[in-house]
Amino acid sequence: MKILIVYSSLTGNTRKVAEAIHEQLGQEAELFSVEQAPQAEGYNLVALGFWVDRGTADKKAQDYLTGLRNQNVALFATLGAYPDSEHAAKSMANAAALLDGSNTLAGSFICQGKVNPKLIEQFKNLPEDHPHGMNAERRARHLEAAKHPDAADLAKAQAVFGEIKLKLQGPAL
Repeated sequence: MKILIVYSSLTGNTRKVAEAIHEQLGQEAELFSVEQAPQAEGYNLVALGFWVDRGTADKKAQDYLTGLRNQNVALFATLGAYPDSEHAAKSMANAAALLDGSNTLAGSFICQGKVNPKLIEQFKNLPEDHPHGMNAERRARHLEAAKHPDAADLAKAQAVFGEIKLKLQGPAL
């Protein structure tokens, strides 16, 4: 099985997840940043990672994602919000909706990641009642997000992508 892992990373979070997935998938997998990624033809699985920007994949990941045709695609992402939040679920659904209908979504994984410090500074200038304004809950979430992706997140990503690979390989003979 030939696997292409492509990631877009702003703060290093998504790169860490991509590297953990690459470690799990072994020699059959090739790892590239989105800027260096080859065309996907000839691969059995494309694992595409992104950081969540405005409720979907970031622009670089979107550009790569929308160009995929006739592929098995698995998505992985990092975001500052909690991974079990409605925002996380909607963000992954929005990214998956960008896939051309000729592709098959083979699975997905999302985890929390530290928020870009520049963005946090911008949030501090917004009123507290603004959807992104800095308040006690948001400060607590940013502090928690700064601890991620952690070893448990990376192990979970590896498990998810190990299962995706097994599912695509089919039953052993």
